[in-house]
Amino acid sequence: MAASLRERVHALIAKKDAIEKEIKELQQLLESQANVGMTGALIDAEGYPRNDIDVYSVRTARHNIICLQNDHKALMGEIEEGLHELHSLERDQRAQGIPPPKNGAKNPVEHIPFAKVDQVSEGSPAEKAGLSIGDEVAEFGSVSMANFKSLHDIGNVVKHSQGQSVRVVVLRRDKKEVLSLVPQTWSGRGLLGCNIVPVRK
Repeated sequence: MAASLRERVHALIAKKDAIEKEIKELQQLLESQANVGMTGALIDAEGYPRNDIDVYSVRTARHNIICLQNDHKALMGEIEEGLHELHSLERDQRAQGIPPPKNGAKNPVEHIPFAKVDQVSEGSPAEKAGLSIGDEVAEFGSVSMANFKSLHDIGNVVKHSQGQSVRVVVLRRDKKEVLSLVPQTWSGRGLLGCNIVPVRK
């Protein structure tokens, strides 16, 4: 049961990574079109389609990005649900004395920190969520040690989860803390109001 659930979570994470890659490629396409982005004008001052960009490609890319972002949000919900379920199942198995997975099986909820909080601004979403300087991040939404590559991974979760609760697991003085962080605009910079750096092991 746990093994099949773990495989499903890994499959969802792989799908999420593929969607984020596709979104990034489409955003790069928009940048190549005079950096028109998602909101740049497609017509000139006289009301004609701009001749310095491929209007059809831009419209198609924008449409696809919106669709992919919606898919990404739905997928993040599935991943969060799967991780919660896996946590509960493995906790029950430990209580029954069932050993953790062997044979090199990856465990997406294994609490190994991959990043650390080195700054938290007063009044920020991060402070309201309970993040503290020195917290070691073991999970940030769907990101864990199993799939963390760079801080862009966290950035993507934040960007696609604005206004939504993100589950964050931190290690604080060797004790696990589970927080709920809502990325959103506030009086300061960014959507979090904290600085996160990779853990150097």
